[in-house]
Amino acid sequence: MTENAQMNNMSLKETIDLERLPKHIAVIMDGNGRWAKKNGMDRFMGHKEGVVSVRKISEATGRLGIDYLTLYTFSTENWNRPKEEIDSLMLLMITAIKNESEDLMTNNVRLKVIGDIKRLPPETCESLLNVIERTSKNTGLNLTLALSYSSKWELTEAVKKISVAVKNGSLNIEQINENTISENLATYGTPDPDLLIRTGGERRISNYLLWQLAYAELYFTDVYWPDFREEDLYAAIIDYQQRERRFGKTGEQIQVKN
Repeated sequence: MTENAQMNNMSLKETIDLERLPKHIAVIMDGNGRWAKKNGMDRFMGHKEGVVSVRKISEATGRLGIDYLTLYTFSTENWNRPKEEIDSLMLLMITAIKNESEDLMTNNVRLKVIGDIKRLPPETCESLLNVIERTSKNTGLNLTLALSYSSKWELTEAVKKISVAVKNGSLNIEQINENTISENLATYGTPDPDLLIRTGGERRISNYLLWQLAYAELYFTDVYWPDFREEDLYAAIIDYQQRERRFGKTGEQIQVKN
């Protein structure tokens, strides 16, 4: 917390410039297992407490007026974890989706998913798709779960789609450009993230939105995801607002434009 905020015992939210909010925040929710170990609990309890953070951060993001929040929920690499942990995660996911559906409606949140969801257990997939359909007409925060997702999987699928289009003659190789790639990604229709937050102390991207994060601002914190709450989110946004986003240009060019 900033010195002024501490002196006034106010929330960091009060120091955020609401005219310079990121439009899209992506999060790598890391540290559930280490949080549980630190607190002498089973890893499952870390994932369970992590669901509470998802709710609180989603609600705080929506209240600020941020349009998009994408959460790295379960990677394709996570399928290599012990079966017991995966089974527990899938059960927790079903419970969380059902329990949170009313709050999503109340808060006008539209739920989406990106990833190879065909790999999910049928009951998990069905619960997820039901809530996606139910919230499809909501007009508030767009909350996307990256589930059974990895960027290499996504880019591979995009290459396959483009190859088919070239093969059937609907696309000429010379027409392929950056927009062609973007239009064939799982995130098509969603703006690229402005800010990436990773919790848990690691400093890497971990196969997450590699194409989309090309010009995102990266924010790393040692706070484990189950401990990550509204004030931590506000601190990340304030840090983001202190940066100069140049997109390959010079600082002087940005200042002239502004």
